[in-house]
Amino acid sequence: MGRAFEVRKQAMAASAAKKAVLYNRMAREIYLAAREGGTDPTDNLALRNAIDKAKSKQIPRDVIDRAIKKASGNDNEKYQAIRYEGYGPGGSAIIIDTLTNNVNRAVAEVRNCFTKTGGKLGVNGAVVHLFDPLAIFAFEGKTVEEILELLLLANCDITDVVTEDGQVVVYAPATAFNSVKVVLDEAGITTFQMAEITMLPHERITLQGDDAERFAKMLNMFDEVDDVQDVYHNVVE
Repeated sequence: MGRAFEVRKQAMAASAAKKAVLYNRMAREIYLAAREGGTDPTDNLALRNAIDKAKSKQIPRDVIDRAIKKASGNDNEKYQAIRYEGYGPGGSAIIIDTLTNNVNRAVAEVRNCFTKTGGKLGVNGAVVHLFDPLAIFAFEGKTVEEILELLLLANCDITDVVTEDGQVVVYAPATAFNSVKVVLDEAGITTFQMAEITMLPHERITLQGDDAERFAKMLNMFDEVDDVQDVYHNVVE
């Protein structure tokens, strides 16, 4: 499947049945970025990145605007970003990123997803070594040569720049996300099909039979947990 699979997977994430959950998750991420760094995306790179990520997932403008407006008010809701790791059906490796205002609720619901499907919630560091954090940007309207030249001139740390499904896709270390994003912004790129940090597994495994069914059930259960922001795994879907 390779890297191209990661881009297609993200593009397909917002099915009609999951829109409400997706809107809520992205609104929470935008709210937190605005709350911590200010509501002006020109001065708040984290907010600008969150907005671009939301746009790449087709989040409506009014959802984005409401989240920013909420952050500018007197709301004092506090969220924590917490990562969980564990083993799913068939020995699959799972990473769960949450954004929650209730840590006890979050860990209980994440653990329930594992235990109800034959998996096991692990300790920090249990499976993260099986993944690489990677920044991915996918967009149209430029050539690989143009983007590569811009990034090299700016001394950006990049892994690869390729064409996939008619899009230019930039891969970079997660630590280079902001520096690459600034260069792309300055190049006039305003619409991204993907602009985020993901966890790319070193190797993928294939599940069959009961393991495959239980794994699919696990993913569906995570989708229903409000505190879950992102799920990364090493299974071929």
